[in-house]
Amino acid sequence: MRKKVLLCVVLGVSFCFVSCFKKDTGCSYKADTSVATSYDRDSLRKYLDSAGITATLHSSGFYYQILTQGSGTVPGVCSTVEVTYAGTLINGSVFDQQTDALFTLGGLISGWKQGLPLIAKGGHIKLYIPPSLGFGPTPQKDKNGNVIVPPNSIVIFDIDLIDVQ
Repeated sequence: MRKKVLLCVVLGVSFCFVSCFKKDTGCSYKADTSVATSYDRDSLRKYLDSAGITATLHSSGFYYQILTQGSGTVPGVCSTVEVTYAGTLINGSVFDQQTDALFTLGGLISGWKQGLPLIAKGGHIKLYIPPSLGFGPTPQKDKNGNVIVPPNSIVIFDIDLIDVQ
């Protein structure tokens, strides 16, 4: 009987020790491996060529320009990022802009999830994102229900990475 009680105590303490010290980040996001369709890649390339924009092609199909690399912490998918940004359409209209905005990187569009880790805290990047790595066929609406990003739009984000947590 003593052996059974002792065994139960040892197992209970062991379970508590393992589970009490297990680090739970609370982040369920996974690395984004999305890739743009060939049609989207071609459309984006044609836009950049016609606009005379020189940018680097990422393996997933978006283009980017690193304006300032930054230093220090590089964001991961579970990082909270503080950014100042402007989002525009290829016609130049601004559909969104914020200063000192906080986001969990894993909750954003694929172009951001894959593009923002190219710079570190203090960095500045411009992302040219095809629809399949952006908002896709879903129109984005403002709080009044007005469409601000039409379906299948190329979007451009000019982003300052202020902080990474």
